[in-house]
Amino acid sequence: MYTRRAREAALAALAAGETAAEVSRRLGVARSTLRAWTRDPQGRAEDDDCPGCSGCAVDGSAYAALLGFYLGDGCLSAAARYVVFRVSCDASYPRVVDDVTHLITLVRPGSKVFHVTAPGTVVVQSHWKHWPCLFPQHGPGRKHERPIVLEPWQRQVVAAHPGDFLRGLFHSDGSRTANWARRTVQGQPRRYDYPRWEFVNHSADILGLCTWALDLCEIRWRRPRPVCVAVSRRDDVRRLDELIGPKA
Repeated sequence: MYTRRAREAALAALAAGETAAEVSRRLGVARSTLRAWTRDPQGRAEDDDCPGCSGCAVDGSAYAALLGFYLGDGCLSAAARYVVFRVSCDASYPRVVDDVTHLITLVRPGSKVFHVTAPGTVVVQSHWKHWPCLFPQHGPGRKHERPIVLEPWQRQVVAAHPGDFLRGLFHSDGSRTANWARRTVQGQPRRYDYPRWEFVNHSADILGLCTWALDLCEIRWRRPRPVCVAVSRRDDVRRLDELIGPKA
């Protein structure tokens, strides 16, 4: 699939006198596609619905959260005529399933959302050829085996909605647990119980995006393990609770 920007660049090159073969080699666009574009320079109306192709507005809050879910438990898969966007959800968290479903309809209004069930899992998915435009981090292999870097426009959206982005991350690859520690007070051992949020991911880049968003929200964090970001201080846990809500 090609973006509207690619179409415009190809048509401009053809209008300037380049041959179809030259444009095909330079831009990597099939000559059959170039012929179709010359017959229909404006393209399909569906392209106008894609923020990546047309530059139209996207629901920033919903997109930031859906991006978090994608980086946590999401993937893109190519089919013959469309791309499948999938987020795998734990079946024991029905509100998360509802949240992902609703976010997809906000980011892609009018889209059909499907639920595919498997033991202990609900996969929320939607079909659209433009999903790679919205999630350019898609690529071969697992996320922790390749760089995950946000485009400038994605960073702007996340910077404007860091709490929503954190909701997607922590409600996919995160958990809220009851932790405890022992301390000696006046010579006597004493046990302290406290809540903690943890985000676990094997991608150093995604962990870095998580800590960046936490910094934007002025939430203190630490790295107890190489694959984990933890929020443990009482005030910070309370702040994160307010931002992302319960995982349920």
